[in-house]
Amino acid sequence: MAGRVAGKVAFVTGAARGQGRSHALRLAEEGADIIALDLAEGVDTVTPHYRAATEDDLAETARGVEALGRRIITGKVDVRDFEALSEFLDRGVAELGRVDIVVANAGIFISGEPAHRITEAEWDDVLDINLKGVWHTCKAATPHLIDQGHGGSIVITSSTAGIKGTRDAGAYAASKHGVVGLMRTLVNELGKYRIRVNTVHPGATDTDMIMNDSCFGLFLPGVEHPTKEQVAPLFAGANAMPVPWAEPIDISHAVLFLASDEARYVTGTQLRVDAGFTTR
Repeated sequence: MAGRVAGKVAFVTGAARGQGRSHALRLAEEGADIIALDLAEGVDTVTPHYRAATEDDLAETARGVEALGRRIITGKVDVRDFEALSEFLDRGVAELGRVDIVVANAGIFISGEPAHRITEAEWDDVLDINLKGVWHTCKAATPHLIDQGHGGSIVITSSTAGIKGTRDAGAYAASKHGVVGLMRTLVNELGKYRIRVNTVHPGATDTDMIMNDSCFGLFLPGVEHPTKEQVAPLFAGANAMPVPWAEPIDISHAVLFLASDEARYVTGTQLRVDAGFTTR
């Protein structure tokens, strides 16, 4: 069914690549204009683990949305900076006229050490981006959604690590559990305005955040530079379905559903897209 979010505007964070780009493109395919931001540079604690998104990546997202005939406004913005985020969103709403959908997707992943060995800097970066950044995103968007008076949908990217414990990724798991608590609070605060709030919980997904030596090392410790082919059976063995990981589009389909009027009474839901990982 085409045009499932036709005439709406979606605000997507972490939109330069991976799941964020996929979400922006999928929503644009179904008729939404896009307000997209990304840090588009490295974070010192993350750089040793995987490649950072760039401004060129964000520009590629913009080209993809425009190729679909939709409008897009992009910004190099850090979700940790509330003033900059809020000003960018205000400008996007002024240019595109509204915001209906909020996809709080920006996040980082640091793994490889047990909780007592996580550095202060690693903990702070993960919590500040993955949890505080989501709060900032919702904080900036909520007044627009309320003032417009026609409801809206907030979709927060959590993780399977927001449902069950994940060894050697304590800061990440804490942040992803944290956004579930924020979601549940917002459900009760914003329901009277017909604003729905849900979390989506991807399992392993084929993006740079997962496809790297650091993450693969959780499955093959001691193996230098493990390959996708080597770890795929181990990833698959953790799932109920015989697949190692999802593609970003699989998560985007879930985001689209939660953003659309098909989910008009769906709020407070933790939607798992994890091939059964969390039920094993």
